[in-house]
Amino acid sequence: MHKIKVVTMGGGTGTFPVVTALKKLDFDISAIVSVSDSGGSTGRIRDEFGFQPVGDLRQSLAALADLDSQEWIQKLLLYRFSKGNGLQGHNLGNLILTALQDMTGNTTQSLEIAEQIFNLDGSVIPVTASNVNLKIHYSDGTTAIGEHILDDESPEPKKIKKVSLVPNCVINPPAKEALLHADYIIIGPGDLYASLLATLAVDDGKEIFSQITGKIIYVLNLMTRLTQTHEMSAQQHVQKIEAALGKEVDYIVVNDQEIPQAVLETYAQSNEFPVVDDLKNDTRAVRAKLLYDQLIQKKEHDTSHRSLLRHDYSKLKNTFQEIMKKE
Repeated sequence: MHKIKVVTMGGGTGTFPVVTALKKLDFDISAIVSVSDSGGSTGRIRDEFGFQPVGDLRQSLAALADLDSQEWIQKLLLYRFSKGNGLQGHNLGNLILTALQDMTGNTTQSLEIAEQIFNLDGSVIPVTASNVNLKIHYSDGTTAIGEHILDDESPEPKKIKKVSLVPNCVINPPAKEALLHADYIIIGPGDLYASLLATLAVDDGKEIFSQITGKIIYVLNLMTRLTQTHEMSAQQHVQKIEAALGKEVDYIVVNDQEIPQAVLETYAQSNEFPVVDDLKNDTRAVRAKLLYDQLIQKKEHDTSHRSLLRHDYSKLKNTFQEIMKKE
């Protein structure tokens, strides 16, 4: 019997609930992950060793762990040191992957070995084999290099026109193979520029997507982010994704669950708000109650930006099932 092949695309935090949902559906899962992160524990390790950043890759690996039988594998991969000279703030999973990179000299191979060591069913693939940084192109004509810049929350951030990867790079061959054979490709949720468009910015991305036959599902973000998507509506998010793909998506997953007022007020203090749903006449929109019922508190010594509000993997699972019944 043909096992449904699903490819996810994005960054670690957003990809985590999607991969967790897919695990419950027993699909053939490949997670294609951005590798332009330059902040937090990942950035520190990258600066010291010169390898591709591993933070988002590690989160996707952890998501592949079975929640019932591999709980401690997930805990190990996500564990962050709260003390220790030189260790404080570092993530154990990042250190394990860095050790494997150092031993193999190859990020893709190090992930394959990690999947074998931890007996994980699925693949995590860097979108490119090149060591790249994110280049941010602003609407005023200026540019900046480094994904960590998008964490600098100035009161009036400049509007972003697009992002690219430097130096120029092409898609990782295993990632290309996974996309060409996928039944479904799920993009998002995640930071629009830092995660999603960073994954789609390889030079041959549009060429690859012109050849795929799988259905594309875009999971819309719950909230805007001041430094990236301030005042951007759902339709504007979709337009950015489709411009990067060079084609339309087939389905747009939209949350229609009311966000608690106290949560809205917390986000409003950072000038971040729910993404306005202006897709009322778009027949591709699939609406569902998708909120995880607990706020995610950032761990001590974690210097990266984290969202308080997340998608619930069990609700995503049900939504993906409904979409796939239509095919």
